Amino acid sequence: MTVVTASKPERGVVTLTLDSPANRNALSAALVAELTAALERAGADDGVRAVVLTHTGSTFCSGADLRQPPDPAAFVALMRRIVTLPKPVVARVRGHVRAGGLGLLAACDIAVAGGGESGGASFALTEVRIGVVAAVISIPLLARIDARAAGRYFLTGERFDAAEAARIGLVTAYDDDVDTALAPVLDGLREAAPGALADTKKLLTAKVLSAFDEESDAAIALSAGRFRSAEAQEGMAAFLERRERPWVL
Repeated sequence: MTVVTASKPERGVVTLTLDSPANRNALSAALVAELTAALERAGADDGVRAVVLTHTGSTFCSGADLRQPPDPAAFVALMRRIVTLPKPVVARVRGHVRAGGLGLLAACDIAVAGGGESGGASFALTEVRIGVVAAVISIPLLARIDARAAGRYFLTGERFDAAEAARIGLVTAYDDDVDTALAPVLDGLREAAPGALADTKKLLTAKVLSAFDEESDAAIALSAGRFRSAEAQEGMAAFLERRERPWVL
């Protein structure tokens, strides 16, 4: 079953849609593989000027699929591919983003979120609450967001809204109607020269790409080690069984 769909280019913009409602667009091995392949096709298509990454349902991405998780190295490769793609990647978020989903947002060049009560986006780095660590997604996230905010949200797992996401640098813009905020972004990309876009993206992503080159191995090892730990095994079991974790005070 296909979990990522691709539109035909519309005036140079192709839309890739996360479409796995059964697990709230969780990062399964299948979704990571399909999204990577779709990005490769978009990057090689001369008719594509930019990519919009969006979702079905009320959740953009719920984080790692605990039942069918991707290899951490494959997920790092996906985020790195977003960063190195020669076309800008723009996230369009109308719903909830949790854990690994924030890594996808941070890898994108531009992220636009819905901010209204109806369809408003919400965000949380929930890893510590189930005994794991936001290790691999820290590579793009720590290069994008405010350091004090990172300290708070990585450590507490608190939920925050689109206005806060914009304040700390996770998203570029937000509006009650996400497409109202998205329209001028896409218009601007359509007016830009393709070669200049690619070179400008290289300029803007140099630091985060360096972080991938320098930190990926350690982050993958930390992530894999934590997932194998007894603490994480208990936390994930509690999450899947909808019961309280034993360390909650």
